[in-house]
Amino acid sequence: MGRTEGAVMKDPVLVFDGDCAFCTTCAGWAERYLRQTLASGGWEAEPFQFADLAGLDALAGGRGEVSWERAGREVLWVTPAGRVYGGAQAVARLLMRSGGVWAYLGGVLALAPVRPLADVLYRWVAKNRHRMPGGTPACALPKR
Repeated sequence: MGRTEGAVMKDPVLVFDGDCAFCTTCAGWAERYLRQTLASGGWEAEPFQFADLAGLDALAGGRGEVSWERAGREVLWVTPAGRVYGGAQAVARLLMRSGGVWAYLGGVLALAPVRPLADVLYRWVAKNRHRMPGGTPACALPKR
């Protein structure tokens, strides 16, 4: 059972692919280093394989924004208010929550003129995550 199962959310949840070594390494790095500068509250990191995706989706209004398929394709940031951000914008929200220079970087990634470039870069990294340091063939996204 995941930490998100049946719980009332007090902090946002970063949902990532726990079967991907690259994703797990990135989430672990964020837990170690971004929490050290945490200014505005906590957050949880949860592999989607153990997260209560149905509960998170219900929190988000039950529109299918939090699904097994989507969580396997991109990292998700789910807020206690039910907002769901995916991919580069999930990373931006995580950084903004972390304070300091990280919050500034997250704010830049969330700017309308920067967002399309951030999204393209995120999709490229996600598509090639099995080739990234720490990545394995198990990290590869399924072909569409």
